[in-house]
Amino acid sequence: MLRGSMVALVTPMSDGGAVDHAALDALVDWHIASGTDVIVAVGTTGESATLNVDEHLGVVSRVLQRSAGRIRVMAGTGANSTQEAHELTEAACKLGVDACLLVTPYYNKPTQEGLYQHFRFLAENVSVPLVLYNVPGRTGVDLLNETVVRLADIPNIVGIKDATGQLGRGIDLIHAVQGRMAVYSGDDATAAALMLMGAQGNISVTANVAPEAMAQLCKAALLGQVEEVRRLDTPLRSLHRDLFVESNPIPVKWALARMGKIHPSMRLPLTPLGEGAQAVVERALLAAGLI
Repeated sequence: MLRGSMVALVTPMSDGGAVDHAALDALVDWHIASGTDVIVAVGTTGESATLNVDEHLGVVSRVLQRSAGRIRVMAGTGANSTQEAHELTEAACKLGVDACLLVTPYYNKPTQEGLYQHFRFLAENVSVPLVLYNVPGRTGVDLLNETVVRLADIPNIVGIKDATGQLGRGIDLIHAVQGRMAVYSGDDATAAALMLMGAQGNISVTANVAPEAMAQLCKAALLGQVEEVRRLDTPLRSLHRDLFVESNPIPVKWALARMGKIHPSMRLPLTPLGEGAQAVVERALLAAGLI
């Protein structure tokens, strides 16, 4: 089972917007050295929405090549077209990923039955383990717990990233699936609490800038060490909040640039972090002892 600190890795880009492979290599090495358990490549934070198919699979391939088996790799391969999601997932499977992360189909607003059939089709037509991804604030569609329970009976659907930010709902889901699939937090602000209640890890934005601290936090939470979790999480609280002061991944890319890890570039329609927000993110980095 995949578990622990799972970084939703940014895709570094050069000033002209091309993928910066050298910076990507350096990030992979940093996460491995820092104790990150899983790299999640080309998810929301990795700007999957602005990469073409060749770039998307190229980033996944580069992460796999650089990691060279030293860390598990999950690839974001979801789409609002079932056919496109199948093609991306099959391609990532052939590259050798450990799992694929499948966001709910956005924009076309499928019914719960449509969501069930979408994920069931993918699971029955690929061999790689699949992790569902529910983030209704971005997609405009909510994968209800009752539908997740149905999907938990499909063997290679092994987990779900719950990015609703609703702690009670996440706890209900953990109890409802009864160990048939893993529940992962997709919300840094509530991740520690959800892991203490039985979630198996955190697919994290904060881990981009604080990989060692997040790895330690997740380890303590999975061991049920409440006081240690409180000690580790307290200096990260501002990051959990302020890395979303503007749309993700705008703030986290600025933060990594401030730390000297990447160039802050991203692709339109995302734009550079505003001056006022820069001060907010800088304070959060200072509070966490990262600059």
